[in-house]
Amino acid sequence: MKVLYDTILKAKYTGRPNRFVVTLDLNGESVLAHLPNPGRMWELLFTGVTMYIVPHDKPDAKTKYRVVGIERDGVVIMLDTNYSNDVAQHLIENKLIPGWEEWRIVRREYTVKLHGTSSRFDLLLTNDKGHEFLLEVKSCTLFSKTGAMFPDAITERGRKHLLHLKELQNEGYHTGVLFLVQWDKAQWFLPDYHTDLEFAKTFKEVATSLDWKAVAVAWDDTFTMPTVTHECSYPSSILDTEAHDSGVYVMVMHLDHDLDLEIGSKGMMHFKAGYYMYVGSAKANLTKRIERHKRKRKKMHWHLDYFRGHCEMIAGLPIRTSWADAECALADAVRGVAEWDVPKFGSSDCDCKSHLFGMTDNPIHNQSFMNVVEDYRMNMLDALVK
Repeated sequence: MKVLYDTILKAKYTGRPNRFVVTLDLNGESVLAHLPNPGRMWELLFTGVTMYIVPHDKPDAKTKYRVVGIERDGVVIMLDTNYSNDVAQHLIENKLIPGWEEWRIVRREYTVKLHGTSSRFDLLLTNDKGHEFLLEVKSCTLFSKTGAMFPDAITERGRKHLLHLKELQNEGYHTGVLFLVQWDKAQWFLPDYHTDLEFAKTFKEVATSLDWKAVAVAWDDTFTMPTVTHECSYPSSILDTEAHDSGVYVMVMHLDHDLDLEIGSKGMMHFKAGYYMYVGSAKANLTKRIERHKRKRKKMHWHLDYFRGHCEMIAGLPIRTSWADAECALADAVRGVAEWDVPKFGSSDCDCKSHLFGMTDNPIHNQSFMNVVEDYRMNMLDALVK
């Protein structure tokens, strides 16, 4: 069995200056490492978690090390997307993917021209009948306790790629996608309609036309080629009920100074410096509601409108759900992990103590807060999976 790296070191995650670089504690020394996976990975990157790194193989590289993996709950997760095609080839050649035993690799990085447009695909497969199979390979690192979703950031390119795969299918090609779910506890797979609703809608539209699979793979700390533990189910009915532009959200903001501010009819209120989490809901046009909150200039309407102009916006986290009581339940859950709240802010029309909560450090990097987001985005779907 092929081992992917000669020297693997363990380090502790301390920060992420940009999308492609992380800071690590390696035996007491602070080092920089290249992160070859550009995903947000908010659900994985917490201070102190174990990361696996290798010495950078490029002498002129800006960082001395390169990240290859991370741990979640003691389970090793592959992050090095440079090897996704190698892993897919290994699994296909060894007939480890259920239902694809007939296929074998012909070529990698195969380009197809259609109607004047060229597209490059990760793998070209064939079988004994001479059929050709154009395959895209995606690495999935967004997990819950028993689920997996893709992508973890908006990908218009990925959405167009799905449409092109369907178009090629209509032209007589055999096309598909292989999602490598890097979490062997995942039992089900869905497009992440919370993060990228348009991708999810497109996936739902083309899924029945494409030959696609999501397989859970298991790694260990030697990073030997993985095994397939099982194929993940696709509970598509969840998309029918949940994947709509409505639900609840959390706006994460940063106030860098203490502030006394008049909030509409509520009068003067005090806000201490720190990070704030505002919980709201939208019965329709959830995306536009979040975009409105991100803007500083607007007509004052909600309590948040008065506060927003004095803060740096960190993130808007949509949670698309059909659950009617989700807003107050989410507010209560966020309150449970926050350090303080602003009494009756944003909760004039309900019995909640508040819908605005504070924390000293950035909640995006706080595991307790991100666990709440994971619960409402993914873990609660377990009850709907059939």
